[in-house]
Amino acid sequence: MKTLVIMDPIASIKPYKDTSFAMMLEAQARGHALYYCTAGDLAFRDGQALAHCQSATVRDTSSDFVSLGEITTKRLSDFNIILMRKDPPFDNDYLYATHLLDHAKASGVQVVNDPQALRDVNEKLFILQFPQCIAPTLVSSNEADIRAFWTEQSDIILKPLHGMGGAGIFRLQPNDPNAGAIIETLTGNGKHIMMAQRYLPEILQGDKRILLIDGKPAPYCLARLPKAGETRANLAAGGTGIAQPLSERDVWICQQVGERLKNMGLRFVGLDVIGDYLTEVNVTSPTCIREIDAQCKVNIAGLLFDALEKNG
Repeated sequence: MKTLVIMDPIASIKPYKDTSFAMMLEAQARGHALYYCTAGDLAFRDGQALAHCQSATVRDTSSDFVSLGEITTKRLSDFNIILMRKDPPFDNDYLYATHLLDHAKASGVQVVNDPQALRDVNEKLFILQFPQCIAPTLVSSNEADIRAFWTEQSDIILKPLHGMGGAGIFRLQPNDPNAGAIIETLTGNGKHIMMAQRYLPEILQGDKRILLIDGKPAPYCLARLPKAGETRANLAAGGTGIAQPLSERDVWICQQVGERLKNMGLRFVGLDVIGDYLTEVNVTSPTCIREIDAQCKVNIAGLLFDALEKNG
């Protein structure tokens, strides 16, 4: 089988914690011909979607972890599997890449995740499809709306609808004198819609990342604990990850959302759960495979490729 991984520049990754790299290691271990490119390396000419890509040989080491071949141009239809693993933001360039990947999907290539679903699912807003799973939530650009929600809930989290890794997330506690500046910053003085959610103190026990493969959860999740003095638990914001089994509530949330995600072609998804509540549905480049694998001696990338090879 031939597998193409589309990701941010591979030289910049930290292989010990990079989920895309875990997938590359698994594909190689299974004997796949492995190729790499960035989203900017996609093209279209003479009726064919193309990739200016490089063959890749990966090694599970902290340095000298990849060898790349010469750049060659291949048709996307020549691959069996394409892993779209570019990180957010979901900007125009990301959008254009998904349109090129539509042609690969139409030719029978397994594109993970489905290009149309990547366009349809905003990682923050999609939780609104599952009101039974979420905490009190407001989506608005209106300062009066936001302040009324703050008054009602007392302690809230404000977040932009793009980005990743906890960037741009603020907590507003009662009587915070910075409220006006925070709201103005996130909404661009009322021009941009943002999300507010009730602050969940259970985050001190972990912001859980649950990984779904074809709508079914991996056996362990990663509870990301915020560092002292920090609201955000994201690993990119200094959080610490502790792998643990799923709770009954975690499993229930997966049952509520899993079939819908699978039917949309979202083969690999990361749910964020704090306490009893779903807070995000990550579909662009969900992470945490490496941390869970290392702590629990499992192989989540192996579960993904089992599913992909079954369909291949």
